[in-house]
Amino acid sequence: MMRTRPLKVALLGCGVVGSEVARIMTTHADDLTARIGAPVELAGVAVRRPDKVREGIAPELVTTDATALVKRGDIDVVVEVIGGIEPARGLITTAFEHGASVVSANKALLAQDGAALHAVAEQHGKDLYYEAAVAGAIPLVRPLRESLAGDKINRVMGIVNGTTNFILDKMDSTGAGYQEALDEATALGYAEADPTADVEGFDAAAKAAILAAISFHTRVRLDDVYREGMTEVTAADFASAKEMGCTIKLLAICERAEDGASVTARVHPAMIPLSHPLASVRGAYNAVFVESDAAGQLMFYGPGAGGSPTASAVLGDLVAVCRNRLSGSTGPGESAYAALPVSPMGDVVTRYHISLDVADKPGVLAQVATVFAEHGVSIDTVRQSGKDGEASLVVVTHRASDAALTGTVEALRKLDTVRGVASIMRVEGE
Repeated sequence: MMRTRPLKVALLGCGVVGSEVARIMTTHADDLTARIGAPVELAGVAVRRPDKVREGIAPELVTTDATALVKRGDIDVVVEVIGGIEPARGLITTAFEHGASVVSANKALLAQDGAALHAVAEQHGKDLYYEAAVAGAIPLVRPLRESLAGDKINRVMGIVNGTTNFILDKMDSTGAGYQEALDEATALGYAEADPTADVEGFDAAAKAAILAAISFHTRVRLDDVYREGMTEVTAADFASAKEMGCTIKLLAICERAEDGASVTARVHPAMIPLSHPLASVRGAYNAVFVESDAAGQLMFYGPGAGGSPTASAVLGDLVAVCRNRLSGSTGPGESAYAALPVSPMGDVVTRYHISLDVADKPGVLAQVATVFAEHGVSIDTVRQSGKDGEASLVVVTHRASDAALTGTVEALRKLDTVRGVASIMRVEGE
């Protein structure tokens, strides 16, 4: 039987995403009612600038007092799309304390304080859903914590930032330099005026923390994620990648150790073979590649940002939470029973592509090979070219730990015949 009393929703934030959430709630009201089993009513919208005209939103719903809105007591669901740590954290906690469940798109807050927020939600018997926090419209959080709940996930590797993928794709396809590609991304609206959060990997690192926590049933915080930006990637790196049959992507990688005793989470540029599914992800799109024991290899692909795609994920969570409210139940909360340690980056084992500037004279290759051997790093291939006394030496290793590679590079820098280390890049996906 359809319930006639509406479920009341408070919206915190009415920017690009929030305005789309409000629009879809209005234009799809009948469909949402049929899917949920009760009408959904937008009961209030908290904003910073109340005088701004917001099409489709009644002025009397708009308030600057977000705290009073979430404290009303008659709110069933709070949708938080303001971002940042505070006041979002305090508002979400207050919402739980006053009887509301929460849908959030706040990756930074969830990566930093997800465990504490889950604890408050559980204490008050409420839901915390956050599909939109990781990969925009791509259904990923729910498949990982529900559809694959009976499986063992071993690795999650993905492109989770559209801005960086657009820039790297442009560098790959046109030969443009980093700054040129960034300028185009900015002009097209893919990059913010200050792109630091994207290009330095902060955005992707927050998403990696969330993905690792869900996948491995372990608390992984933002501080646990190794982060390396992509501002130093050059056209020469792409040329080297092409010679190897690879391209370069900024990847978020979460993986379980081979012995299953620990996990790692990291974000950095990496070469991946053109044959890998992630290599074909173009423009500002996102994709996440999941490897598990029973399901095998799965790939999730789609638009990872933008008002409408992100609002789609928010509305999907809203429907699920509202259904739970009607049935008197809650969805899955935090699952951290495994409590695996998070290993440091030095323990991570992968392949490496190292480009050295060296003197073009006999014996250089032998010296370099000796250094690699002394540090236990096995060489897969070597390519040398040069003239007029200077040469470029490209070494691709077999799998080695980050700590071993770091020691190798430090020793190489001390050789008189090595003029400099032009670039170091990890090789993934093989």
